[in-house]
Amino acid sequence: MRAYPYPRLNGAISARVTAVRLRGPGGIREQLDIKAYSVVEQVVALGRAERDDWLTARISLTADVPMREIESKGHWSDVSIVAVLTEGATNTRTVTRLERGSDGGRDWVGDIELDRDSHLDRAALTVHVVATVGGMGGRIIASTEREWMVDMTSEAPIRDRQLDISTVSFGRGAEWLRSFRDAPWVVDTSGRMPTVRLNSDFEGLAALVDSQGSKVERMVSEILLSQMCTEVWTAVFHTAIGDLEVEDDGTPLFPPDWRGAVLREMLPDIFPARSEDDALREVHIRRTGEGSWADLQPRIQYAAARRAEVPKTLAVAFRDIGRLDQETHA
Repeated sequence: MRAYPYPRLNGAISARVTAVRLRGPGGIREQLDIKAYSVVEQVVALGRAERDDWLTARISLTADVPMREIESKGHWSDVSIVAVLTEGATNTRTVTRLERGSDGGRDWVGDIELDRDSHLDRAALTVHVVATVGGMGGRIIASTEREWMVDMTSEAPIRDRQLDISTVSFGRGAEWLRSFRDAPWVVDTSGRMPTVRLNSDFEGLAALVDSQGSKVERMVSEILLSQMCTEVWTAVFHTAIGDLEVEDDGTPLFPPDWRGAVLREMLPDIFPARSEDDALREVHIRRTGEGSWADLQPRIQYAAARRAEVPKTLAVAFRDIGRLDQETHA
């Protein structure tokens, strides 16, 4: 553990990407869909753009900072929250200040813009809390534990550049999987990151999920993937809400890792009329037995389906089925 000659924040800070916009020739802008960035992997995939002539990318950020600790301890002054984007391959460094949210809470928001010509592969995006400590300015008193990656070419927001899906025999695999031998897949949230485990005992399942075959096979593959993605979002939500850190006054705190990002993504769909903090408090109260936890399940499923873009996938599938039917009877 690194030692510092000045007091630093104990509370963790986290950052999440909330939007990505590309600017092309003539100032024409394109906003990428939510599949271009992952709050779980913490990766932005700029290769998902529908155009290849974009010039700059503007990434909107929200950072969660323990302001109560900063304001109560009084060790620090001139506090600033900055986002820093760096890429070693091109020796590029971009810095922008974030501004405190209008509600005066923990959130700090802002945009950071990168020039396409200044980057080659992957850039790292980190948020720092900078302050004056003991008369010395520019001290970093806290940073995000895990940096976001901005991938210039990838079409999928995957940190390890491979799908976090493993194929294994449930009947002959690990003992805990054997009780699920009849399931096509399970979502494993026991590790540092959630993993989808496909059951290889389902003949043809793995090949279909990765299908590049006929129109029908690709259509079924998209539906399977959307269903799988829905289950992933549902599972990681329950994992994230299941073990919250709670302050002395009973206020639940957002986890600093991907779990906190997942909660922030889904809570607006579960309680759309409430702030993030109020929504988290309400979900925590219901989960711990002081409200109707069962009544929340449809809202959680709805939020997961929205993040997985199930309505869009089904609409496209139904349209394609209609076209295939017309072609068959032509």
